[in-house]
Amino acid sequence: MDVLQLDVSGRPQAWITTREAAVIYACDGVAWTLGEPCQVLRGGLQRITGRQSRIEVHAIIAVRGAVPSRAWRQAPALSNTKLFARDRFVCAYCGHRCLPEDLTREHIQPTSRGGHDTWMNCITACRPCNGRKGNRLPEEAHMSLLYLPYVPSLHEDMILRGRRILADQMEFLLASVPRSSRLHG
Repeated sequence: MDVLQLDVSGRPQAWITTREAAVIYACDGVAWTLGEPCQVLRGGLQRITGRQSRIEVHAIIAVRGAVPSRAWRQAPALSNTKLFARDRFVCAYCGHRCLPEDLTREHIQPTSRGGHDTWMNCITACRPCNGRKGNRLPEEAHMSLLYLPYVPSLHEDMILRGRRILADQMEFLLASVPRSSRLHG
């Protein structure tokens, strides 16, 4: 199970392991938490009292420190895994839901014709539709898009990374995802 690490203002920073979270707890680096503890880590015995140390790790922790503002202005990294998840594993041309191995990253404006490998120029397409479109623009191939591309927000990006997300974490992330997002469907 991974822990959702936030900055002190509540913006997602990373998915971290429970052991990494325990180090932050031990260094008094946790500003606040959300939800119930999801795991208890036990340490050694104190020599004087004989009590065992323990850290209750929450699924969502906010870390003390400065808030890096530059990182929040850039688009999330594009990968096929996240692209296919953004598009719900549905081909943008025929509308069929497919397995990941049957999908491709389709460039609306082909890279050979000046298109870029960006969130706004890439959609999910099944292999037959991608082959049919070829090196043409959708209108040249007489193919229309069933949905439009968009750049995921940081909260959406945390969901799209394909981790096993606990209910508390998903509720927190979805609360900041626009209602128009495909991730609400």
